[in-house]
Amino acid sequence: MGQDLSNLDELTEMIEGTVIGDIIIQVLEFYGSLGVLLGFALPFIESFLPFLPLIVFILANSIVFGLFLGFFISWLGTCTGMLLVFLILRRMSRFQWVQRIKNQKQVKGVTNFFEERGFAPIFLLLCFPFTPSALINVVAAFTKMSFYKFMLAVLLGKAVMIFYVAYVGESIASFAENPYRTIVVLLFIVVLWFVGKYIEKFIDSKTEKV
Repeated sequence: MGQDLSNLDELTEMIEGTVIGDIIIQVLEFYGSLGVLLGFALPFIESFLPFLPLIVFILANSIVFGLFLGFFISWLGTCTGMLLVFLILRRMSRFQWVQRIKNQKQVKGVTNFFEERGFAPIFLLLCFPFTPSALINVVAAFTKMSFYKFMLAVLLGKAVMIFYVAYVGESIASFAENPYRTIVVLLFIVVLWFVGKYIEKFIDSKTEKV
């Protein structure tokens, strides 16, 4: 309990004094239980409008709803948004003008890299808050990767990213300042890596049978 309170105090300090952070916290608190829906909607919308401050949304949710519920709301919102954007982009890739973009040499080089390696690179990239998730979404949608593999990478990668922001901090410097928490996050990544690779093999075995 004391650790949770300490984390919440640190999270509050991170966005205290920022106009948008204060406004979001006040709005979430004002709507009470309905604020959960808004807490879900903000990271969901960020998937469509990537210029919005996802880290601020994560911190605000953790402050208002607590570390566990705030984590879950942010994770569910951003994952749902990313998966929906992926499906929309995958549908759009049938258009001729999109096909011309996909067939460019540089684009094909990138998409081939992700197709060959599957879950691993997308998971690792999504683990860190400074990775442009919108770009990952576009690249993944242009590959032949199955929706289930992409969903696996998003669910696990975003879990690490949100846990990192809420538990360690929003900057790279926070790693050096919090060595114990850094170890916890790295262990979390390793565990989810092995879980993800196991599930990926299961998906591949099911695909081969079909």
